[in-house]
Amino acid sequence: MSLASTVKPSVASKRSRHRRSLGELWIAILFLLPNLTGFVVFTAGPVVISLINSFTDKSLLTQQTHWVGFRNYADLAADPLFWIFLVNTVYMFIGLPFAMAGSLFLATLLHQKIKGSTIFRTLLYLPSFTAGVATMILWKQLFNPDYGLINSALSTLGVPREQLPQWLNSTKNLLAIDPERLAFNPSQWGIGARDALVLMGIWGAIGGGNMLLYLAALSNVPEELNEAAQLDGASGWQSFRNVTWPQLAPTTFFIVIMSLIGGFQGGFDQAKVMTNGGPANTTTTLAFHIYQKGFEQFQVGYASAVSWALFAIVFAVTIVNWKFGNREDLVS
Repeated sequence: MSLASTVKPSVASKRSRHRRSLGELWIAILFLLPNLTGFVVFTAGPVVISLINSFTDKSLLTQQTHWVGFRNYADLAADPLFWIFLVNTVYMFIGLPFAMAGSLFLATLLHQKIKGSTIFRTLLYLPSFTAGVATMILWKQLFNPDYGLINSALSTLGVPREQLPQWLNSTKNLLAIDPERLAFNPSQWGIGARDALVLMGIWGAIGGGNMLLYLAALSNVPEELNEAAQLDGASGWQSFRNVTWPQLAPTTFFIVIMSLIGGFQGGFDQAKVMTNGGPANTTTTLAFHIYQKGFEQFQVGYASAVSWALFAIVFAVTIVNWKFGNREDLVS
């Protein structure tokens, strides 16, 4: 058999496989095309447009748009309200450790082999299915300083009426931050609108997705590790502290990262439904500030700049947390 007759079938075979691969590629592209089109039109496209708008003075009230470079970013950096709203956003993180601890506590209880644990898991997760707006309206009624259930319960416990928190009507807060400037003001110490939203957030987060994540992580902890610790004389707390808790490090790290990202991006629903950003802008977060600038004052260019500034903050916090938080010695 000649060399030419050996080479030709090989080349023809390669070409056939190449054509078949191209055919399969086009079929795959056709199947992915609807999803890719939706991503480009509704996600990637608006993101690129918002980035371009952040360098313009685009407004919904005028037809003309001018390129202004970094002026929007310079304006927001010089705007004291931007920094106050950033502090308002960060303030909401006060509830994060309490929500995580509550989720871990509930997950630990539900992990026990007791009768009816499935029912308790369902009941504790049930509020997560409730519509957010409906839940916020309910909490708004609970926080009513005159006839709300929370103040009624405090009155029953003996708290004088003049000392009852005003909740959503008050600018006071646990850090005594002045509502009009970034300064400590002793007269502002107390419980107010910010703390009401933090309390509601803790309630919503304890029995939600974080509890399920911890429950799944606890199921993956080898039982023989805890049994060995108990045989060595370790107490229940020592076994949890030195055996179970280190095993939960990846889950804890994931929850912290996602909670920080969600916290920076959140606050719009609560402000819109419950407080409209008040009183005195104390519950206006950056997300709600973007909405106000873009859809109430129609300053699309400035709102886009705030959006990208928020993205930069979230990205920086995530990178720092990823670099320094993903260490075993922080959770061991």
